[in-house]
Amino acid sequence: MVESDVVFTGRIIRLRRDIVRMPDGGVSQRDVIMHPGAVGVVALDESGRVVMVNQYRHPVRRPLWELPAGILDIPGEPLATAAARELAEEAHLTAARWDLLVDVLASPGMTDEAYRVFLARELAVIPPSRRHVGVHEEADMRTRRVDLDEAVADVLSGTITNAMAVIGILAAATARAGGFTSLRAADTPWPDRPTPGAPVS
Repeated sequence: MVESDVVFTGRIIRLRRDIVRMPDGGVSQRDVIMHPGAVGVVALDESGRVVMVNQYRHPVRRPLWELPAGILDIPGEPLATAAARELAEEAHLTAARWDLLVDVLASPGMTDEAYRVFLARELAVIPPSRRHVGVHEEADMRTRRVDLDEAVADVLSGTITNAMAVIGILAAATARAGGFTSLRAADTPWPDRPTPGAPVS
C-alpha cells in the first residue's frame, strides 16, 4: 500500500481510495467500498419451507423477495445473535436450532462487504403483542413460506435475484441433499468479517 484515504462517509458505507503497488512495480488506484458486514437467515420450517420476506430496495426501485437479513450495526453483538434478532424483527420467528450455512464475500473486486448466512430450524411464531414494529423499508414488509424446491426453481428462473437469497437457498438445498451433514457450528470463526474502523494494512 502506497497511500490510503477515506474520501466519503455515509450512513452505512464508507469509500476508501487506495494507491496500491502492483507486482510489476507500478502503482494503481483502487476505490474500495467499506461495509460493516451482514447476516442472513435461511429459516426452514418442519414442512421444508423457507421463510421469505418482501422488501423494497431503493437502488433497484422495486421490492425483492429475500431472506431475513440485516447489517452488523450493533458493536460486539455475536453473529448468531444478530441473525436471531433479524429473524425476529423481520419474520416474527424464533428458532431453537442454528447452524452456519455459508460465508460470502459479496464483490471482493470493489468492496470488503462480507455476509454470513445461517440455517435456522425448529421455528416458533412470536405472539403479536411481542413483535417488532418495522419502520422505513420494513414498515410494509410481507412474508411467505415457500417450499425449498420451489425456491430453488424461483432462483433458476430469475424470480429470486437477491444475491444473499440466491446463495442461501442453493446452499440450503445442497445441505439438505447431503442430510445436513456439511453444516458448520453457528459460532465458527469468520476471518473475512469486516472490522469497522480498523487501520488499513
